[in-house]
Formats: sequence, C-alpha cells, structure tokens
Amino acid sequence: MAILFTSGSTCSHRMKGKAGISIILINLLILSCFSQTRPGDERLREMVMKYRQAEVIIPDPGEKALSDLTRHVSITSVKDKKVFIKISPLDIDWFIGQGFDYTVNDRKGDSGIISARSMAEAMEWNSYPSYTQYDSIMRYFATANPSLCSLDTIGTSIRGKLVLALQISDKSAEDEHEPAVFYTSTMHGDETGGFIMMLRLADYLLKNYDSDPDVRDLVDNLEIWINPLANPDGTYNNGNEIDSPVRFNANNYDLNRNFPDPTGPFTVRQKETLDMMRFLSAHKFVLSANFHSGEEVVNYPWDRWRREHADVEWFKAICRKYADTTHLYSPAGYMTYLDNGITNGYAWYPVIGSRQDYVTWDLHGREITIELDEDFITPVQALDSLWEFNRRSFLGYLKNARYGIYGFVTDSETGFPVPAKIFTEGHDMNNSEIYADTISGRYLRMIEPGVWDITFSADGYKTTTVTGILSETGIGKELNVELEKISNPADTINPEIPILYPNPAGTYIKAILPEDILGMVNVKVFSQNGTEILEDNQMVLYGNPWELDLSELAQGIYFVIFTNQSNGKSCTGRFVIAGGL
Repeated sequence: MAILFTSGSTCSHRMKGKAGISIILINLLILSCFSQTRPGDERLREMVMKYRQAEVIIPDPGEKALSDLTRHVSITSVKDKKVFIKISPLDIDWFIGQGFDYTVNDRKGDSGIISARSMAEAMEWNSYPSYTQYDSIMRYFATANPSLCSLDTIGTSIRGKLVLALQISDKSAEDEHEPAVFYTSTMHGDETGGFIMMLRLADYLLKNYDSDPDVRDLVDNLEIWINPLANPDGTYNNGNEIDSPVRFNANNYDLNRNFPDPTGPFTVRQKETLDMMRFLSAHKFVLSANFHSGEEVVNYPWDRWRREHADVEWFKAICRKYADTTHLYSPAGYMTYLDNGITNGYAWYPVIGSRQDYVTWDLHGREITIELDEDFITPVQALDSLWEFNRRSFLGYLKNARYGIYGFVTDSETGFPVPAKIFTEGHDMNNSEIYADTISGRYLRMIEPGVWDITFSADGYKTTTVTGILSETGIGKELNVELEKISNPADTINPEIPILYPNPAGTYIKAILPEDILGMVNVKVFSQNGTEILEDNQMVLYGNPWELDLSELAQGIYFVIFTNQSNGKSCTGRFVIAGGL
C-alpha cells in the first residue's frame, strides 16, 4: 500500500484592494506560508523514529541529481522512473528539508518470518533461527566437521553480537595457499533471504563433500569462506528473534555506504565496517559476492562512477552465467530485472562507499552484488524455492576461481615468495591490476578470453613481462614466474620518516613506511591549501610498500598523513604530481 505525502502546500498571494496594505502584513503572510509543516512530514518522522526506518518513493530526478542524492540517503532501487529510498533517523531531517514530493510505502510487517522452535528445526531451512540458534548452528558446522570446517570471528557488532565466518576446505586447519573466495550476506539487516541461503550452502557443501564431485572439487581446491550475517544488530533489531529487522546497524548507518571511497564524502567508519575491512585485507579474497534483497539482479562494478572496469567483459560474462543458470531452474520472471538479470551498478543507480567497489578498487579483488529476492524479507514458504532457484549458481560462481591465469611468483635465488604486482599490458587501468599473495606468492588473474602480455614487477626485483599468454573460458592456465633481485636500497631500509617515490609522481606514488607505522594504515591526502582530498585504508606489511593510484588527482603539491590504526602513531610526507588530469 502506498500513501501519498505531497511535497507540501504552496501559497501565493496577490495584492488586491487598496495599495495601502501593510508591507509588514504581507511579509507575515509569506513567512506563515513557508513555515507551515507539510502534510505527512511529521507522520514520516514518527514512523522513522518508531521503526528506525521507512521506505519512501520520489520521482527520478535524473542522473546528476541522483548522484548528489546518493551521498545523503540510502537508495534501494531505481525503476519505472521512481527512486526508492530507505530513510533512517540520521537522514530524516535532511530528507524532509529538501521538500521532495514523495510517497511512503506502508510497512508490510514481518508476517513472512516464522521463528524456529529449535536449532534442529532451524536446520531444516524453512524458518528463521534465533540469534542463539544461529550461533549454535555455526559452531555445530565446525565441531561436526573438523577436517573440513573451522569457525572464525570477523568482529562484533555495536551491541556485541558476533559477526561469524566459516572456512570450508579439505584441510581447514591449514593454510594451503589456495585461492580464497568469500560469500557474505545481510549487511542490510532486513534483507533476510541470503542469510538462510548461506547457512544452507555451508550445510550443503559439508554434507555433499563425499558424494558430489563438483562439491569436492571446490572444497579441495579453494578456501571457501561464508559469512551468513554481516549485520546482526539490524537483523536481530529487537532481541534474540527476528522482529522488525532494519536495514541499518545499531548506529543507524547503512553499512553498504560506509566503506572508503575515493569520491568521498568522508563518513564515520562503523565498527562492523572496520572489522570487515581488517578481515578482507588479511585474507585477500580473489573472488567474492555480497548477497542482498529488494530486487532480483546481479550487479557488477563500478557503483560509484560511469566509467567501466577494465574487466567489464569478464564481469558481464560471470554475471550472465549466474543469472542464466537461475533461469533454468526457476519460473519465468525470476532474476530478469534490468538486462535480463544483470546490471552495471552505476547504470542502475550510483552508490558511494559500497563494499563491492572497496574490494575491487582498494583490495584488487573481484566482487559482485547479488540481489536474490524482490521481497526484502523472504517469507519462510519461499525459502525452499529461493534455494532451488540459486543453488547451482552459488556453486557455479565459485568455480570462476578455478579458471584464469594462475601460479606463484618467487625469488629466483631463494625460492621465497614475492608479493609482485601483476599488470596486464594494454588492458589494466584504474586499480584493476592484481598482486601476488604476500605469504605464498600465489596469484590468480581471472580475465576474459584472449592472448595477453603480463608484466610482473616488485620493488627490489627486475621487471619481467611474459607475452602471448592464452586465457580461455573455463580453463586454468598455470604460469609460474621467478624474479631476479636488483639492488634497491630504498625498498630494503627501515626509514625514520616515510620515503615517497617516484617524487615527483605521475599516475602513482609509493611509500616505504617506518616499522612502527606498518599494519592497517589509515592514509589521508591533503591539497596544498589543507583540503582533504581522499582517504584510504591499506594493510601495509614489511617489504610491501604502500601504493596509491593518482590518476584522479590533478597536478600539484600534496601532503599525506599515515596513521597506524592499532597504535595511533603517525608520520607525514609530501609529494608532487608532475602531470595529471
């Protein structure tokens, strides 16, 4: 049901009668007109304060206005020339102050949620677990399958609930230097279908390891990480059971608008975001997917701007395969939104601070966002169908990490791993290059079919380019590379102040940081007049210089502050961009 709240009454006054009407009276009338509370605004405010959210609909204002709007409120969809927005207590004053014409979608309630009476009932996957049941299920997976499954804690929510993740692999207690992949769901607390799907997927992988060759292949050759619930405070908004779940975290922030973004604006990083950033940086997932609800579509980068990712054709192909596979096992009309079930993020609507863009830009991973269900809250009677529609796609998407150009980069003398930069000539741009793992030297370059020239470079080593490497769909190509050391004092010393190079810089800048700054480092870059230009967070390890893409910055002088997020220690530097946009 939609309730129309208009943008407010309008008032016009035409002078009639004698010219002697008091100017003061006219001013009072005008002031009275524009100070009126618009019909419906207070009701909207009350709804947001009571339920911690409300969904409103406004006419699509066009691309430019939409790009500004997304910096202030949480857009959930754009369709049929309408913009759908979830309003939180943090947004309500700003939204009302803009004077939009809007309608409010009445709350449908939580009638689709039926709570499980026991953990055993919850594990039939036709009901929703309580938080304690969820915690017990995750622990059960690990204790019942110790050779295949281990349990990790990403962090805790604002209210102290655990944000949990399972690692599933054939030797879960060991680091086998296999490609790490990550599924995560329900960072919007009221998008519940993915929560159950990820629990059921973990159960499926563990139960079918011995009997299903496809499952065994995935578990034997990948490190599969599954985080069913990224925002427990939003989902368990009112206690131990799911009752009136909300999109936002306990501080009323949209966690999928809270990650670092080079386009800004700066926002207060929430605890759940910082914990997830540390987890993602530590594991360096080569492939990941983030599950949501509200539409039925597979969304690929970028969210933040119109320009295409260098691997846009590869992204389109894997998204197309996911959606097309669901079409084979679902009724007509499922997962057909926009381009028959796939879309570029920005082409749908712009998002600033999305996790998808953070993983793909800052961490050089590959992440997509999968909207599983038009309903934010999937009714329990639809959970089985949602699983059947998507089960094969869940497995098929993970298989992408079995293909591509892969291998190890090592020191030619010692055989030790080298955390090299892997750059595809004539193709990579805008942070699309990848990096070999710091600990193992392993890399995986997933890329569209073609013949590629790939350059391997690392500080302290001679750059090596391997030409004519063939990439084919559904096939893995092994390419191991040994790099030869060169003398490069700047990369081997421990400076007391950061060493920035090349300086003057071109399209990138690197820094060798003091040892007490190494770790998870917050970086802020300022223009010469003191304006903050961008903020970045990176895990910087010994022997692995910090690096920043400068392709979006203009020529000029810049100052940078490096701060270790654990001990609070900082150091500063200065660099010059000799050429730019």
